[in-house]
Amino acid sequence: MKSTSLFIFLAAVVIHGNIAAQSTEKPNVIIIYTDDQGTVDLSCYGTSDIYTPHIDSLAERGVRFRQMYAPSAICSASRAGLMTGRFPARAGVPGNVSSEEGVPGMPTEQLTIAELMKGAGYTTGHIGKWHHTPDTMPNAQGFDYSWGHMGGCIDNYSHFFFWKGPNRHDLWRNGEHIYEDGFFSQDSMVREMNGFISRNRDKPFFIYWALNSPHYPLQGTVEWREYYKNLPSPRSKYNAFVSTLDEKVGEVLAHLDQTGLTDKTLIIFQSDHGHSTEERTFYGGGSAGRYRGAKGCLFEGGIRVPSIIALPSVIPENETRDQMVTGIDWFPTLAEFCGIELPKRVIDGKSIKDVILSDKEPSPHDSFYWRLGRGKNPEWVVREGDWKLLGNPQDNSNKAPITKDDQLFLANLSNGPHRNEEPRQAIPRGRQSSQRLASRL
Repeated sequence: MKSTSLFIFLAAVVIHGNIAAQSTEKPNVIIIYTDDQGTVDLSCYGTSDIYTPHIDSLAERGVRFRQMYAPSAICSASRAGLMTGRFPARAGVPGNVSSEEGVPGMPTEQLTIAELMKGAGYTTGHIGKWHHTPDTMPNAQGFDYSWGHMGGCIDNYSHFFFWKGPNRHDLWRNGEHIYEDGFFSQDSMVREMNGFISRNRDKPFFIYWALNSPHYPLQGTVEWREYYKNLPSPRSKYNAFVSTLDEKVGEVLAHLDQTGLTDKTLIIFQSDHGHSTEERTFYGGGSAGRYRGAKGCLFEGGIRVPSIIALPSVIPENETRDQMVTGIDWFPTLAEFCGIELPKRVIDGKSIKDVILSDKEPSPHDSFYWRLGRGKNPEWVVREGDWKLLGNPQDNSNKAPITKDDQLFLANLSNGPHRNEEPRQAIPRGRQSSQRLASRL
């Protein structure tokens, strides 16, 4: 009897120890950051003309945000905010950094998520887009492994910088030029993602997958271009690239399943800002739905973005959140999910773990501030509750004119069932009231 009791006791100790070990095991983390993807441009966000089953599956097994705001409406600033948990201006990147080779990107004194995770024992990887110089390339900012391009955009087959001359090749591995001429970079990213996952499957890893899609050039695969051929241009070209990126996300999700890591991996999917209306993207293609604005401006269509988080058995499945949250909140949120102590430095973001776990929790932000650009008259926004005050606004969607009388532009986001940011009629009390609200905020 005594030996039996002792056996039962020891078995209970072992089982309890295993449960405790599992509950404290750090999750792997993957951030999938898309480029120039419109506010509503996923099937799970209600768009009826884009097929995105793999990203939709993430939403089905996780939480989808309806009021997620990008750190900025432009690429470099948004990514700096994500990486540091700080307002982009505080991170030293109020607008786009140069894509010239040898010109610095985000200042090296900034602490990145990768550095935070690496210090906590994670192996860190960067796949995709970044910005220039050896001092500020990914390997110098916390990433153990890096593969991708260091300028704002590249041709997906030649891997040459796409913006302007002189022509230069832009593909790198760990700070060294590499050449994969003719290989579709979207496929190469999947290869790099899956290879990194396989190599590090037995230890916690963090990957920042900075996709360059659906950023121009709009180079979806032949199959997806054929699928959307009857849509008008440029929507047909844009949709083909969005479905291509969805397919590539699906290939990585399948690899996680095959390696048995799905249940151990926290995944964030998010766009860096709204859709582009630039000439290189045929002046459009993406959509903000009923929202005004696009990439490069601080109306809703420029900064309200699709966003999903999933972690099986931890994060609720197939739920939505209406609380206002922001891209700079991911830094402290990941720290909390992974049991990492935050550094003793200014972090503007706030953990949204409680919001993710419960739709009853309030937003951690009573108000929020955006600034875009340098100089004396940058665009800026303050939001408090449903009120949103814009200074020096621009509207790259051209849904309504901006006049000299709109230097201060007040909107109420509670108007309408879709929280549409309406032009002009959303200013119920005139410009003087706008000025008074500006002084109060």
